Amino acid sequence: MFIYEVKGIRVRYADTDQMGYVYYGNYARYYEIGRVEALRSIGFSYKEMEDAGVMMPVYENRSKYIRPARYDDELTIKVILKKIPGTRVVFEYEIRNQDDVLLNVGETTLVFQKRDTVKLCVAPAPLILKLSPYFQTL
Repeated sequence: MFIYEVKGIRVRYADTDQMGYVYYGNYARYYEIGRVEALRSIGFSYKEMEDAGVMMPVYENRSKYIRPARYDDELTIKVILKKIPGTRVVFEYEIRNQDDVLLNVGETTLVFQKRDTVKLCVAPAPLILKLSPYFQTL
């Protein structure tokens, strides 16, 4: 299992609604921040994958709002991969505030797709190689 935490994501005023809560649509952006930084932490780049002709569009996105994040909160986004990717990859998320209060849980499923044909493909070998150590059995 692969787990990574992105710390110190500050809620900006523009991220909130009239009640001072983070607007629900912004959680998908937080998931993306977590996902990109988690992959970057193992030396994998979305940009390099896309430059090589493989895209990773979101297929499904789910969120459960437990407590509101508020203006000026400092968020931690925990990213969890429970399975090594195939033609799909499922990321799970936990978002907590600076007091370690669980605010949101979510999940996104993304697929791997060839840019030129728009057909599904398997996850790029460099990604599998970088994730493999986290899925080795003892």
